[in-house]
Amino acid sequence: MKSYNFLLFGMLALFIPFLPVFMKAQGMSETKVGLLISVGSLITIIVQPTFGMISDRLKTIRKVMLVLILLTTISGFFLYQASSMTWIVIFTLVVYAFLMPLDPLCESLSFTTAETLKISYGSVRTYGALGYAVLSLIVGYIMDWFGLHSISYLFAVAGILAFLSVWLLRDAPPSPVPVTIEGFKKLILNKEILLFLLLILIASISARMNDTFLGIHVITLNGDNKLVGLAFFIAAASEIVIFALSFMWLKPGKELLLITIAIFFYVVRFFLSGIVDNPYALIAVQLLQMVTFPIFYTAAIQYLYKLVPREWRATGQTLLALLFFGFSGMVASAIGGYVYNVFGGHNFYFMLTGISAVAFVYGIFLLIRQKRQTS
Repeated sequence: MKSYNFLLFGMLALFIPFLPVFMKAQGMSETKVGLLISVGSLITIIVQPTFGMISDRLKTIRKVMLVLILLTTISGFFLYQASSMTWIVIFTLVVYAFLMPLDPLCESLSFTTAETLKISYGSVRTYGALGYAVLSLIVGYIMDWFGLHSISYLFAVAGILAFLSVWLLRDAPPSPVPVTIEGFKKLILNKEILLFLLLILIASISARMNDTFLGIHVITLNGDNKLVGLAFFIAAASEIVIFALSFMWLKPGKELLLITIAIFFYVVRFFLSGIVDNPYALIAVQLLQMVTFPIFYTAAIQYLYKLVPREWRATGQTLLALLFFGFSGMVASAIGGYVYNVFGGHNFYFMLTGISAVAFVYGIFLLIRQKRQTS
């Protein structure tokens, strides 16, 4: 499971941060990059819950992941080999359709496996952060040394190894409770879940905007592909110790507080990103990743799993990822591309600061509401 986390998040590192850089190098404007990624996010909204429900219905995560990894590896290779704008658009959307459902399925399998083995989820997820960091650093150098299209071979190797690692995995033990339409209705109409998911949606919009345009902003500040890779390496590497020590800081009942604290640091991070004017300072700001994403996402998963019945975990995890990568990604990319192109990178990050501040205030509201309910 650890090796698969390393490889899957390595593939995500080759896609999420470097796809906009690849498109920009092929002549696409920031607005067009944002619109294409927005369409990809729309596809994510459709396919993530579909594969989550398929997994819950068939009571197997492993087999679904094997099919998705195979299709992702093939389409990702051809994406980074393409030079025609038409083929780049087509393969980008195909990769979105097969790669993005893998993240919630992986998180669900990791959490369930950790529970079964009585180990912390963070000790497994640490390897995902490590994979993201290592591949981010490597690909920046490979693209500068061997050209843009060289990323296709790295993507294919990571995909093949990921397929083999899942082939050797055991599936998560299925829940004895059957999955029904009535159960799904209760899940999506649960008031506590809806209020929580709204917080995730608001906070995720700014986080996804940063993920999409950080690489472009590094280059705008006179950086290069190696510095783009270094920025994402620093961000992902800073997560490792936080994930590894999650058993110490992720206490039951404190999840909402931790999420709100992480959102506060998103406010600080994006404000600093808006005021720096050279790529090295922007890279240094990425150290704040350690107190934002790993705390935000890990606490969100644990809080969600408290609210969601065991038989609906893959679907619940999919809803979380759907907001982080789907709805928020669609809004972030469409609006973010326009804002960056028209108003520039500094104002773009000040907008992210404002969005995160709104999420922070809403998080405080939910904390007050929670305290009143328990008192």
